Amino acid sequence: MHFRDEQVEERVSIQKKVYEELVKGPEFVVNLRSHTVWEKTPVKLLCTVLGHPTPSVKWFKDGIVIDRLNKPGKYQVESKYGVHSLTISRYCHFFHYAFPLLSDIRRSKLDITFIETFGVTFGVEGGTVSLTCKMIINPDLANLQPEAMWYRDGKMSLQESHWAEMKCGGGEAKLTLPHLNKDDEGLYTLRMWTKAGTAEHSAYLFVKDASPPVAGASGAPMDIKVLQADRDYVLLSWKPPNITTESPITGYFVDRCEVGSDSWVQCNNSPVTLCKYPVHGLSEGHSYHFRVRAMNSAGSSRPSRVSEQVTAMDPTELERQQGTSGTPWTGCHVKVPGVPGKVHASEVNKTFVVLSWTPPHARGREPLWYQIEKCVEGSTTWQRLNTPAPVKSPHYPLFDLEESKKYLFRVLSVNKHGSSDSSAPSALVHKQDPFAPGQVTATRNTRTSVFLQWEPPKSPNKLLGYYIDASVLGSKTWTTCNNRPYKHTRFVVHGLTPGETYVFRVQAVNVFGLSDESQESLPIFVEAGVSTPSAPYGVSLLYCDGTSMILGWKRPKFCGGSKVTAYYVDQHEASEAQWCEVNVAPVQDRTVKVENLKEGAFYQFRVKAGNVAGVGLSSEPSEAFHCEAWNMPEPGPCHDLSFCEVRNDSLLIQWKAPVYTGKSAVTGYFVEVSKKGSGQWSAVNEASVAHRYLKVSPLEKGATYEFRVRAANAHGVGKASAVSEPVCVKALPGTKEIHCGVDEDTGDVYLSFEACDILEISKFVWSRSYKEITDSTRVNVVQQGKRSRLIFKSPDKEDLGTYSVYVTETDGISASHVLKEEELQKMLELSYAIRHPVVPLKTELAYEVLEKGRVRFWLQTVKMSSGVSYRFIVNDKEVSSSEGFKMSHSMDTGVIEMIMEHFTKESEGTYTVQIQDGKAKTQSSLVLIGDLFKTALKEADFQRKEYTRKLGPHFQEYLYFQVQEDCTVLLVCKLANVKKETTFHWFKDDEEIIPDVPPNVMSGSCALPIPMVIILKCSSASDLVLQCTPEGIRLQCYMKYYTEEMKTHWFHKDSKISSSEKMRIGGTSEMAWMQICEPTDREKGHYTIEIIDAKKSHTRSFDLSGQGKYRGRVVGGLPDVVTIMEKKTLSLTCTVWGDPTPEVTWFKNEQEVISDDHNVISFEGGKFASLTIKAVSSEDSGKYSINVRNKYGGEFVEVTVSVYRPGEEIPEPKLGQMPRAVAPPKASAPPAQAAKSPAPQPQPAPPQNVKSPTPSHGTKSPTPPHGAKSPTPPRSVKSPTPPRRK
Repeated sequence: MHFRDEQVEERVSIQKKVYEELVKGPEFVVNLRSHTVWEKTPVKLLCTVLGHPTPSVKWFKDGIVIDRLNKPGKYQVESKYGVHSLTISRYCHFFHYAFPLLSDIRRSKLDITFIETFGVTFGVEGGTVSLTCKMIINPDLANLQPEAMWYRDGKMSLQESHWAEMKCGGGEAKLTLPHLNKDDEGLYTLRMWTKAGTAEHSAYLFVKDASPPVAGASGAPMDIKVLQADRDYVLLSWKPPNITTESPITGYFVDRCEVGSDSWVQCNNSPVTLCKYPVHGLSEGHSYHFRVRAMNSAGSSRPSRVSEQVTAMDPTELERQQGTSGTPWTGCHVKVPGVPGKVHASEVNKTFVVLSWTPPHARGREPLWYQIEKCVEGSTTWQRLNTPAPVKSPHYPLFDLEESKKYLFRVLSVNKHGSSDSSAPSALVHKQDPFAPGQVTATRNTRTSVFLQWEPPKSPNKLLGYYIDASVLGSKTWTTCNNRPYKHTRFVVHGLTPGETYVFRVQAVNVFGLSDESQESLPIFVEAGVSTPSAPYGVSLLYCDGTSMILGWKRPKFCGGSKVTAYYVDQHEASEAQWCEVNVAPVQDRTVKVENLKEGAFYQFRVKAGNVAGVGLSSEPSEAFHCEAWNMPEPGPCHDLSFCEVRNDSLLIQWKAPVYTGKSAVTGYFVEVSKKGSGQWSAVNEASVAHRYLKVSPLEKGATYEFRVRAANAHGVGKASAVSEPVCVKALPGTKEIHCGVDEDTGDVYLSFEACDILEISKFVWSRSYKEITDSTRVNVVQQGKRSRLIFKSPDKEDLGTYSVYVTETDGISASHVLKEEELQKMLELSYAIRHPVVPLKTELAYEVLEKGRVRFWLQTVKMSSGVSYRFIVNDKEVSSSEGFKMSHSMDTGVIEMIMEHFTKESEGTYTVQIQDGKAKTQSSLVLIGDLFKTALKEADFQRKEYTRKLGPHFQEYLYFQVQEDCTVLLVCKLANVKKETTFHWFKDDEEIIPDVPPNVMSGSCALPIPMVIILKCSSASDLVLQCTPEGIRLQCYMKYYTEEMKTHWFHKDSKISSSEKMRIGGTSEMAWMQICEPTDREKGHYTIEIIDAKKSHTRSFDLSGQGKYRGRVVGGLPDVVTIMEKKTLSLTCTVWGDPTPEVTWFKNEQEVISDDHNVISFEGGKFASLTIKAVSSEDSGKYSINVRNKYGGEFVEVTVSVYRPGEEIPEPKLGQMPRAVAPPKASAPPAQAAKSPAPQPQPAPPQNVKSPTPSHGTKSPTPPHGAKSPTPPRSVKSPTPPRRK
């Protein structure tokens, strides 16, 4: 079999060689076809010519041979491998503006081919941009380098300057703009002379505004030019910036800088509203630079680019001084000058008019100046203008003209001999506003650009150009497309987002500013213009029965912007050159059966694809397929391998089943992979897969792989498919995954996918288990823009599985999602919540008793809308706003309430409110029965009685007392709703009291003073005494009598102390005290108490400034109960603290323990105290305690020790007492107290080396508890009103 194939291939090779050596005349294999294109767009004509020897091809237009040298750049002719092309440039209509004349053509002996060119470029003001073209030069001679010429907008040839740097050499031409400005925006063209004429390339440079110095300021003006320069003034013009989101421009400021200086001076005091301004106040003969800044409500913009240098001098005077004036001097015959001529308005603006004229032919020798007269239209009166200085130049700006009027002007020449006659009047002068452009038409250009055309304004009126704005449909946000006025009515907008829909508008620009916007264009979807599809590829043989073949191929990589609707197949025998059509009618599928073939012959095939734009190019010829019947038992090759869900480490491959299945059915598939260029194939799956897709992972990110698939049946593994196209394992930029969610409005469960790129003809194809979903009974597909949703109609467990989606006519945009039961259940719960929404409540239904005994039932929602509705139900009966009920709600607070006017015994029961807000519903109930109802009814009755009581005279505040500074008790009450005839009586123990001053009931209050019987004597106060307590330190001052009404003030270091958790202030009937809780170093210092009686104040002090005054304490370590076995060693250890260092004494059953061999006592570092009992016995059981004390006080801690014998049950522990504080010894005794005073008697302090005896359990600290209160009644206590005696 192999020997036969080699013979056939050798025979075919010989036949081809003989055929190629044959002489054959020229033949058009592919003819020219007609083209319909947009005006000023390029077009490329193609044809294929074969012949031997190679024929010569010439192009003709209207029967005349096309000469490319006559119109360089308009025509480009190419010829490669028999394919001849003629490209007609899109710039042919701008030829006279874009290219030099024929007389400027310079011949060259070089062939230049651009291999790398610059494209559309975007820059920002202040940045740097380089435009580079790389080329092949033939011959490349060091001493014969081509000349590179750069053009902007086809008019001016750029020169080397501060703003532009040019380099050419080494096969590269480069233009660098180091200081970008909006003046640099435009179409840049590189032109180089070649042997065939010119080689050129063009692309647009867009320059965006830099960040403004003030937020919200507009962009900078541009293209500042000097229109006229004279000894009296310099007339400047500029172009306004484009604005979209910024506030309107209110005017411009012009700055000047004298050459040689760095100081800029503002020329105008107030902003000028036009884009022209005559600058006055210049020094004649001096040179200047100028710049302009735009102003709006936000502030000033960045300054424009600096103008060229200009000298303030009359140009005609300069010509006369240089002797270049063409006018002969006739001053020797003339004394009075002649009449000026051609008076006209060279510039007309809202605020000024520049008047120009020609000097008189006969001017004389004497210095000449001019006088100007004006006349309003319709009047015959001429008024001479008073100029601040003689007008010596033939140009002069006129200000202070009324905008609504039209004027005529005339000029007189004057010298010392007299004045000439008046010149002829000028034409009527008036301003003209710019008109808006006409209709804007948008057409597709590329995937990121759109071609715009518009009609010019009805009256151009010296237009400076146009500004173009773009907006995504529906966004209402406009962005600038160009930042420099564009002069033509056609423009290509670049940098658009593929797949978005845009609208455009245009504004005209002149010296008066911007016109109104034009009408918006029709919406246009951004994608490439419709063209023919690219060639199909991968033609493969799927089956052969000896007389026919079934072929398959892959779709074109580029569809041409329109769906491919037809395929055409050509064939020929390998031994023949003539191609024949297989099908006349188009084939829509990518498989075709070719019949009537010769068995044993070899055939080649090629395929063309077609769409609405026409038929594209043919594919590359296939291999030579041998027409021989297939009868092998294994399956044939799989075909149509495709890839989707390409990510950074995985991809999914799909294929179609083989057409020829072999002697038995296909049972599975094997996938093989190979890294491109390696030539080594490895199996992806060890076991066959029954389905026709497989996810391959892990793969190397950025690597390129090739795949092939084999089908298997019972007889073995069949032929491998054709090798797939190389695929790079890298996710597309902006790739997104499928999202599972629930619609917030409808509650529908859906799968959603958003494509990162899309064409207008693209479609979302959803699949389940990678089989396209065609049954619409369970799902519904909705597409909107770049998003598509697969909506489940009645989701349940049958909908679980793998779902995938791919977008047609894209670069493989696709994704998949596995819908699991847990996720579906979560979505169903959320769907139910949306379809059956509940109004969220902050509070449930509650009640409140109001004045008059009314009851308010209310609840509060989290939020509510204006369409909320509700109803109240009482005991299963709906109530409405009527005489007994009042209902209302507040959207701000979310409160819904009902007020019941009459709350009686019949009101017992259940209260319910039902709320509906849109689709959301809820209800809340309150049960008022039993004790709860009785409480509410009692409160309602009380409020009703209170309301009745307050209808007449009543107490607004009941009787209470106040203690005055002179210790007088004042009984006070407040009255309300009193009249003149109202009387007021005082009683004491049912006995009426007649006050010295009758009460004035109309004042609203009545008071009864009671002199204090007890005379407070603060002079009996003792000195301050220090008392240690469990909480800290207490300072006490004993007195014979003390009440809280006595004014006392505590001070620490002259700062007044207020009662707090740290510093507690209080007292008893015998003393005043201040408690310092948990004292620290911050509490050290001098303390003072100030006591004020009715006559004077008394002070007592105490100094706590000494070093460390802290009582001894047990910090921790001892347990409450210890149980231990006999013969063991017991160690009781604790940590003690105090300042100064405390003494430690151990006790057993209230008897001091002496340290010996059995009981070892230690006290280490003044911090750690321990008692160690060796070989304990039952005699050691008992209550042990430790006494820790210093001169400021101490503390007892008790421990119960139980000793048991081995084998006995562990005795039940009995807790000892909690630690208690021990009072420190007092340094001195307080003054003598009354017999009833409980103040303790002073005791002498023991020496430092003598240990204190253990105090008895009954001993208590004389310090009163923290919660003890003074016997003096508080001020807020109110006396009951006694009954009046009758």
